Amino acid sequence: MQAFVTGSTGLLGNNLVRLLIEQGYKVKALVRSKAKAAKLFADLDISLVEGDMLDIDRFACELAGCDVLFHTAAYFREYFQPGNHWQMLEDINITGTMKLLSEAEKQGVKKVIYISSAGPVGMKANGVPGDESTPYDLEAAKNLYFKSKVVAETAIDKFLQQHSLPVVLILPGWMFGPQDAAPTNSGKLVLDYLAQKIPGIIDGGACMVDARDVAQAAINAVEKGKSGDRYIVAGQYLSMENLFKSLEKVTGVACPQRRIPYQATLVYAWLADMYARLTGAKSVLPLEGVRTMHRKRQVTSAKAIAELAASFRPLDETLGDVVNWYLNSDQIIRNS
Repeated sequence: MQAFVTGSTGLLGNNLVRLLIEQGYKVKALVRSKAKAAKLFADLDISLVEGDMLDIDRFACELAGCDVLFHTAAYFREYFQPGNHWQMLEDINITGTMKLLSEAEKQGVKKVIYISSAGPVGMKANGVPGDESTPYDLEAAKNLYFKSKVVAETAIDKFLQQHSLPVVLILPGWMFGPQDAAPTNSGKLVLDYLAQKIPGIIDGGACMVDARDVAQAAINAVEKGKSGDRYIVAGQYLSMENLFKSLEKVTGVACPQRRIPYQATLVYAWLADMYARLTGAKSVLPLEGVRTMHRKRQVTSAKAIAELAASFRPLDETLGDVVNWYLNSDQIIRNS
Protein backbone atom coordinates (compact mmCIF):
# COMPACT_ATOMS: atom_id res chain seq x y z
CA MET A 1 0.00 0.00 0.00
CA GLN A 2 1.32 3.46 -0.93
CA ALA A 3 1.13 6.22 1.69
CA PHE A 4 1.79 9.94 1.37
CA VAL A 5 2.84 11.69 4.59
CA THR A 6 2.89 15.45 5.10
CA GLY A 7 4.87 16.88 7.99
CA SER A 8 7.12 13.85 7.70
CA THR A 9 10.13 15.33 9.51
CA GLY A 10 8.15 16.38 12.59
CA LEU A 11 7.82 14.42 15.81
CA LEU A 12 4.64 12.61 14.76
CA GLY A 13 5.42 12.42 11.05
CA ASN A 14 8.89 10.95 11.56
CA ASN A 15 7.62 8.21 13.86
CA LEU A 16 4.67 7.58 11.54
CA VAL A 17 6.93 7.13 8.52
CA ARG A 18 9.06 4.61 10.43
CA LEU A 19 6.05 2.59 11.55
CA LEU A 20 4.57 2.60 8.05
CA ILE A 21 7.79 1.17 6.62
CA GLU A 22 7.93 -1.47 9.36
CA GLN A 23 4.37 -2.51 8.50
CA GLY A 24 4.96 -2.92 4.79
CA TYR A 25 3.83 0.42 3.37
CA LYS A 26 5.63 2.26 0.60
CA VAL A 27 6.02 5.89 1.64
CA LYS A 28 6.23 9.24 -0.09
CA ALA A 29 7.32 11.84 2.47
CA LEU A 30 6.67 15.54 1.94
CA VAL A 31 9.72 17.53 3.06
CA ARG A 32 10.77 21.14 2.75
CA SER A 33 14.43 20.24 2.15
CA LYS A 34 15.48 16.98 0.52
CA ALA A 35 19.06 17.46 1.72
CA LYS A 36 18.07 17.70 5.39
CA ALA A 37 15.46 14.96 5.13
CA ALA A 38 17.92 12.60 3.42
CA LYS A 39 20.08 12.73 6.57
CA LEU A 40 17.08 12.29 8.86
CA PHE A 41 15.77 9.30 6.91
CA ALA A 42 19.13 7.89 5.81
CA ASP A 43 18.20 4.47 7.18
CA LEU A 44 14.85 4.26 5.37
CA ASP A 45 13.82 3.35 1.84
CA ILE A 46 11.33 6.12 1.12
CA SER A 47 10.62 8.64 -1.63
CA LEU A 48 11.24 12.25 -0.66
CA VAL A 49 8.92 14.83 -2.19
CA GLU A 50 10.13 18.40 -1.82
CA GLY A 51 7.31 20.85 -1.23
CA ASP A 52 5.47 23.13 1.15
CA MET A 53 1.90 23.44 2.40
CA LEU A 54 1.89 27.02 1.12
CA ASP A 55 2.34 25.76 -2.46
CA ILE A 56 0.37 22.54 -2.80
CA ASP A 57 0.21 22.77 -6.59
CA ARG A 58 3.96 22.17 -6.64
CA PHE A 59 3.65 18.61 -5.31
CA ALA A 60 -0.02 17.68 -5.89
CA CYS A 61 0.82 15.34 -8.78
CA GLU A 62 2.84 13.18 -6.36
CA LEU A 63 -0.43 12.18 -4.68
CA ALA A 64 -1.34 10.13 -7.76
CA GLY A 65 -1.17 6.40 -7.08
CA CYS A 66 -1.30 6.84 -3.29
CA ASP A 67 -3.82 4.79 -1.36
CA VAL A 68 -3.81 6.90 1.79
CA LEU A 69 -2.77 10.41 2.75
CA PHE A 70 -1.63 11.04 6.32
CA HIS A 71 -1.86 14.80 6.84
CA THR A 72 0.25 15.59 9.92
CA ALA A 73 1.69 18.91 8.72
CA ALA A 74 0.62 22.03 10.60
CA TYR A 75 1.92 25.42 11.61
CA PHE A 76 2.19 25.04 15.37
CA ARG A 77 5.66 25.74 16.75
CA GLU A 78 4.73 29.31 17.66
CA TYR A 79 1.24 28.58 18.94
CA PHE A 80 2.02 29.38 22.57
CA GLN A 81 4.29 32.29 21.69
CA PRO A 82 3.18 35.93 22.00
CA GLY A 83 1.95 37.74 18.92
CA ASN A 84 -0.68 37.14 16.29
CA HIS A 85 0.22 34.25 14.00
CA TRP A 86 -3.27 33.85 12.62
CA GLN A 87 -2.47 34.52 8.97
CA MET A 88 0.08 31.71 8.82
CA LEU A 89 -2.17 29.41 10.85
CA GLU A 90 -5.05 30.10 8.46
CA ASP A 91 -2.95 29.70 5.33
CA ILE A 92 -1.43 26.36 6.36
CA ASN A 93 -3.80 24.73 8.84
CA ILE A 94 -7.10 25.68 7.21
CA THR A 95 -6.75 26.86 3.60
CA GLY A 96 -3.84 24.52 2.94
CA THR A 97 -5.64 21.55 4.44
CA MET A 98 -8.74 22.05 2.35
CA LYS A 99 -6.70 22.56 -0.82
CA LEU A 100 -4.81 19.34 -0.02
CA LEU A 101 -8.05 17.37 0.41
CA SER A 102 -9.35 18.63 -2.93
CA GLU A 103 -6.12 17.68 -4.69
CA ALA A 104 -6.05 14.27 -2.99
CA GLU A 105 -9.52 13.53 -4.31
CA LYS A 106 -8.55 14.67 -7.82
CA GLN A 107 -5.50 12.39 -7.76
CA GLY A 108 -7.49 9.34 -6.68
CA VAL A 109 -6.36 8.99 -3.07
CA LYS A 110 -8.65 6.47 -1.39
CA LYS A 111 -8.59 7.74 2.22
CA VAL A 112 -7.23 10.61 4.30
CA ILE A 113 -6.13 10.48 7.93
CA TYR A 114 -6.11 14.04 9.24
CA ILE A 115 -4.27 14.94 12.44
CA SER A 116 -6.15 17.53 14.46
CA SER A 117 -5.77 18.18 18.21
CA ALA A 118 -7.46 17.21 21.45
CA GLY A 119 -6.46 20.62 22.83
CA PRO A 120 -9.78 22.40 22.17
CA VAL A 121 -11.95 19.57 23.56
CA GLY A 122 -13.67 20.59 26.79
CA MET A 123 -14.66 18.59 29.85
CA LYS A 124 -18.18 17.54 30.75
CA ALA A 125 -20.13 19.70 33.18
CA ASN A 126 -19.73 17.27 36.06
CA GLY A 127 -15.95 17.16 35.72
CA VAL A 128 -15.87 13.93 33.72
CA PRO A 129 -13.17 13.89 31.01
CA GLY A 130 -14.37 15.12 27.64
CA ASP A 131 -14.94 12.90 24.64
CA GLU A 132 -15.59 13.36 20.93
CA SER A 133 -19.13 14.60 21.61
CA THR A 134 -18.09 17.21 24.19
CA PRO A 135 -18.31 20.84 23.02
CA TYR A 136 -15.10 22.77 22.53
CA ASP A 137 -13.63 24.53 25.55
CA LEU A 138 -14.27 28.18 24.67
CA GLU A 139 -11.28 29.36 26.69
CA ALA A 140 -8.95 26.86 25.01
CA ALA A 141 -10.30 27.81 21.59
CA LYS A 142 -9.03 31.35 22.19
CA ASN A 143 -5.58 29.92 21.53
CA LEU A 144 -5.00 30.64 17.85
CA TYR A 145 -3.54 27.22 17.05
CA PHE A 146 -6.46 25.44 18.69
CA LYS A 147 -8.82 27.84 16.91
CA SER A 148 -7.24 26.89 13.57
CA LYS A 149 -7.93 23.21 14.30
CA VAL A 150 -11.55 23.93 15.26
CA VAL A 151 -12.09 25.91 12.04
CA ALA A 152 -10.36 23.21 9.99
CA GLU A 153 -12.55 20.47 11.49
CA THR A 154 -15.65 22.49 10.63
CA ALA A 155 -14.39 22.96 7.07
CA ILE A 156 -13.67 19.21 6.77
CA ASP A 157 -17.20 18.42 7.94
CA LYS A 158 -18.58 20.67 5.21
CA PHE A 159 -16.20 19.08 2.67
CA LEU A 160 -17.49 15.61 3.54
CA GLN A 161 -21.04 16.71 2.90
CA GLN A 162 -20.10 17.57 -0.69
CA HIS A 163 -17.39 15.00 -1.54
CA SER A 164 -16.92 11.24 -1.44
CA LEU A 165 -13.28 11.15 -0.24
CA PRO A 166 -13.23 9.48 3.22
CA VAL A 167 -11.51 11.54 5.92
CA VAL A 168 -10.83 10.28 9.46
CA LEU A 169 -9.81 12.74 12.17
CA ILE A 170 -7.23 11.87 14.86
CA LEU A 171 -7.02 14.18 17.90
CA PRO A 172 -3.75 13.69 19.83
CA GLY A 173 -2.90 14.92 23.30
CA TRP A 174 0.47 16.48 24.21
CA MET A 175 2.94 14.30 22.34
CA PHE A 176 6.33 13.10 23.56
CA GLY A 177 8.64 10.73 21.73
CA PRO A 178 11.99 10.01 20.12
CA GLN A 179 12.91 11.55 16.75
CA ASP A 180 11.97 15.00 18.11
CA ALA A 181 14.79 16.77 16.31
CA ALA A 182 13.37 20.29 16.06
CA PRO A 183 12.48 20.00 19.02
CA THR A 184 8.80 20.51 19.91
CA ASN A 185 7.78 22.03 23.26
CA SER A 186 7.81 18.57 24.85
CA GLY A 187 11.30 17.79 23.57
CA LYS A 188 12.56 21.18 24.72
CA LEU A 189 11.09 20.49 28.16
CA VAL A 190 13.00 17.21 28.40
CA LEU A 191 16.21 18.93 27.28
CA ASP A 192 15.71 21.73 29.81
CA TYR A 193 15.11 19.14 32.52
CA LEU A 194 18.33 17.32 31.63
CA ALA A 195 20.18 20.65 31.73
CA GLN A 196 18.54 21.42 35.11
CA LYS A 197 16.96 24.59 33.75
CA ILE A 198 13.52 23.93 35.25
CA PRO A 199 13.08 26.51 38.06
CA GLY A 200 10.17 24.83 39.78
CA ILE A 201 6.86 23.01 39.49
CA ILE A 202 3.94 24.96 38.07
CA ASP A 203 0.34 24.19 38.93
CA GLY A 204 -1.04 22.40 35.91
CA GLY A 205 -1.18 19.29 33.82
CA ALA A 206 -2.28 17.76 30.52
CA CYS A 207 -3.09 14.53 28.75
CA MET A 208 0.26 13.21 27.52
CA VAL A 209 0.82 10.57 24.86
CA ASP A 210 3.64 8.85 23.01
CA ALA A 211 3.84 10.04 19.40
CA ARG A 212 4.38 6.41 18.32
CA ASP A 213 1.05 5.44 19.89
CA VAL A 214 -0.66 8.27 17.99
CA ALA A 215 1.05 7.13 14.79
CA GLN A 216 -0.11 3.55 15.26
CA ALA A 217 -3.68 4.65 15.93
CA ALA A 218 -3.53 6.69 12.71
CA ILE A 219 -2.33 3.62 10.78
CA ASN A 220 -5.09 1.51 12.33
CA ALA A 221 -7.59 4.15 11.20
CA VAL A 222 -6.85 3.30 7.57
CA GLU A 223 -8.82 0.08 7.97
CA LYS A 224 -10.86 0.73 11.09
CA GLY A 225 -11.62 4.47 11.10
CA LYS A 226 -14.99 5.78 9.98
CA SER A 227 -15.09 8.73 7.62
CA GLY A 228 -16.11 11.92 9.40
CA ASP A 229 -15.48 10.46 12.84
CA ARG A 230 -13.15 12.09 15.36
CA TYR A 231 -10.93 9.90 17.54
CA ILE A 232 -9.20 11.30 20.61
CA VAL A 233 -5.78 9.66 21.06
CA ALA A 234 -4.53 11.48 24.11
CA GLY A 235 -2.99 8.98 26.54
CA GLN A 236 -3.22 9.72 30.25
CA TYR A 237 -3.57 12.90 32.27
CA LEU A 238 -0.55 13.83 34.37
CA SER A 239 0.26 16.84 36.49
CA MET A 240 3.51 18.66 35.82
CA GLU A 241 4.76 17.35 39.16
CA ASN A 242 4.14 13.75 38.07
CA LEU A 243 5.81 14.44 34.74
CA PHE A 244 8.93 15.71 36.50
CA LYS A 245 8.91 12.76 38.88
CA SER A 246 8.87 10.43 35.88
CA LEU A 247 11.78 12.33 34.38
CA GLU A 248 13.62 12.03 37.69
CA LYS A 249 13.05 8.27 37.62
CA VAL A 250 14.38 7.75 34.09
CA THR A 251 17.23 10.31 34.16
CA GLY A 252 18.50 10.31 37.74
CA VAL A 253 18.30 14.12 37.65
CA ALA A 254 16.59 15.43 40.78
CA CYS A 255 13.04 16.74 40.38
CA PRO A 256 12.61 20.44 41.22
CA GLN A 257 11.37 20.93 44.78
CA ARG A 258 10.09 24.49 44.53
CA ARG A 259 6.38 24.91 43.80
CA ILE A 260 5.60 28.09 41.93
CA PRO A 261 2.19 29.61 42.78
CA TYR A 262 -0.05 30.14 39.79
CA GLN A 263 -0.25 33.91 40.19
CA ALA A 264 3.52 34.17 40.38
CA THR A 265 3.78 32.01 37.26
CA LEU A 266 1.40 34.32 35.42
CA VAL A 267 3.50 37.37 36.29
CA TYR A 268 6.72 35.66 35.21
CA ALA A 269 5.11 34.41 31.99
CA TRP A 270 3.76 37.88 31.20
CA LEU A 271 7.23 39.36 31.63
CA ALA A 272 8.74 36.57 29.49
CA ASP A 273 6.22 37.28 26.73
CA MET A 274 6.93 41.02 26.87
CA TYR A 275 10.66 40.38 26.61
CA ALA A 276 10.07 38.07 23.67
CA ARG A 277 7.98 40.71 21.89
CA LEU A 278 10.69 43.34 22.37
CA THR A 279 13.61 41.15 21.35
CA GLY A 280 12.04 38.85 18.79
CA ALA A 281 13.18 35.81 20.78
CA LYS A 282 10.95 32.96 21.90
CA SER A 283 9.27 33.26 25.27
CA VAL A 284 10.85 30.87 27.77
CA LEU A 285 7.49 30.51 29.55
CA PRO A 286 4.58 31.51 27.28
CA LEU A 287 1.61 32.97 29.11
CA GLU A 288 -0.92 31.09 26.96
CA GLY A 289 0.85 27.82 27.70
CA VAL A 290 0.68 28.49 31.45
CA ARG A 291 -3.05 29.20 31.24
CA THR A 292 -3.68 26.08 29.16
CA MET A 293 -1.84 23.83 31.60
CA HIS A 294 -3.59 25.40 34.59
CA ARG A 295 -7.02 24.49 33.19
CA LYS A 296 -6.08 20.82 33.76
CA ARG A 297 -8.46 19.58 31.11
CA GLN A 298 -8.83 15.84 30.77
CA VAL A 299 -10.17 13.85 27.83
CA THR A 300 -10.81 10.16 27.26
CA SER A 301 -9.44 7.99 24.46
CA ALA A 302 -12.07 5.28 25.02
CA LYS A 303 -13.49 5.52 21.49
CA ALA A 304 -10.06 5.15 19.87
CA ILE A 305 -9.29 2.19 22.13
CA ALA A 306 -12.57 0.49 21.23
CA GLU A 307 -12.69 1.26 17.49
CA LEU A 308 -9.06 1.75 16.43
CA ALA A 309 -7.41 -0.67 18.87
CA ALA A 310 -5.38 2.26 20.20
CA SER A 311 -3.04 1.44 23.07
CA PHE A 312 -0.77 3.53 25.26
CA ARG A 313 2.62 2.66 26.71
CA PRO A 314 3.63 3.91 30.18
CA LEU A 315 5.01 7.46 30.28
CA ASP A 316 8.20 6.23 31.96
CA GLU A 317 8.91 4.11 28.87
CA THR A 318 8.23 7.02 26.56
CA LEU A 319 10.42 9.44 28.50
CA GLY A 320 13.20 6.87 28.74
CA ASP A 321 13.18 6.49 24.96
CA VAL A 322 13.15 10.27 24.49
CA VAL A 323 16.11 10.75 26.82
CA ASN A 324 18.08 7.91 25.23
CA TRP A 325 17.42 9.31 21.76
CA TYR A 326 18.72 12.73 22.78
CA LEU A 327 21.75 11.27 24.56
CA ASN A 328 22.63 9.37 21.38
CA SER A 329 22.23 12.36 19.08
CA ASP A 330 23.68 15.84 18.92
CA GLN A 331 20.51 17.39 20.35
CA ILE A 332 21.94 17.85 23.86
CA ILE A 333 24.82 19.88 22.48
CA ARG A 334 22.67 21.99 20.16
CA ASN A 335 19.87 22.72 22.61
CA SER A 336 21.58 22.93 26.01
